[in-house]
Amino acid sequence: MKKTLLFLALIVILGSNFFGNSILNVMAEEASGADIHPYYKSIQIEEGDSLWKIAQKYKNQSGMSTVQYVNELKNINRLKDDTIHAGHYLTVVYFSTEPITN
Repeated sequence: MKKTLLFLALIVILGSNFFGNSILNVMAEEASGADIHPYYKSIQIEEGDSLWKIAQKYKNQSGMSTVQYVNELKNINRLKDDTIHAGHYLTVVYFSTEPITN
């Protein structure tokens, strides 16, 4: 009985520590990411480009992984697969903390 209570207390302590840190990290990321703005632009695909290379270049400050960003590119551009062709245009989203003025 005492071992069970000790075990349950240990689980509660470890769980609250883990989940408490996770919640604090999420809150910190939300606070720091509040000033990041998404912007869209059209780029011309060059020979040797791939969605994965483009994702590596433009995903900065997005909070997305490369896989998530590639999926976002596919959604934005209504692509069914990863195939793109040199000379065509692709809409990309990038993120900046500075507002762009025209």
